[in-house]
Amino acid sequence: MADKYVNRLKTKYNTEVIAALTKTFGYENVMQVPKLEKITLNMRLGDIKDNAKSLQVAVSELEKIAGQKAVETKAKKSVANFKVRQNMVVGAKVTLRGTRMWDFFDKLVSIALPRVRDFKGVPTDSFDGRGNYALGVKEQLIFPEISYDQIEKVRGFDICFVTTAKTDEEAKELLKQLGMPFSK
Repeated sequence: MADKYVNRLKTKYNTEVIAALTKTFGYENVMQVPKLEKITLNMRLGDIKDNAKSLQVAVSELEKIAGQKAVETKAKKSVANFKVRQNMVVGAKVTLRGTRMWDFFDKLVSIALPRVRDFKGVPTDSFDGRGNYALGVKEQLIFPEISYDQIEKVRGFDICFVTTAKTDEEAKELLKQLGMPFSK
């Protein structure tokens, strides 16, 4: 039988991060230690109102980056000023859990973020007060799956890391232990 695949970051979490967080915050039980619950990728496609081909290209790029099928998000109500009608596709999203989540986090931290021009670390002020972290990516080209020659437009998207941490301090320490390069 083939060996079961285990992500290196998940192994690091189980062997090193749990012990370090328990020592830092004094948890009495292993179940109190915060963990990464899910990662969501959200791409806004408001500029693609009439071009269906452009919409499919953007969605397929998000799917390549995530390694999973994306769901198109639709407008809940019409807004005349933005020329948006109800049920019109205005974005795409992907929710990653389990092995795909760990693989994406590993790829983001070790491959994609170092490819950002003039990278000095990710901002530390993007926590929401409940232990979740949001990160904006300005261009999809930092991911190795996207070829510069094949893109039609540079697009950015949001990445949200949802943790079980109760405070921002715990979440920041969790992400830092997993390798998130925070700016000083």
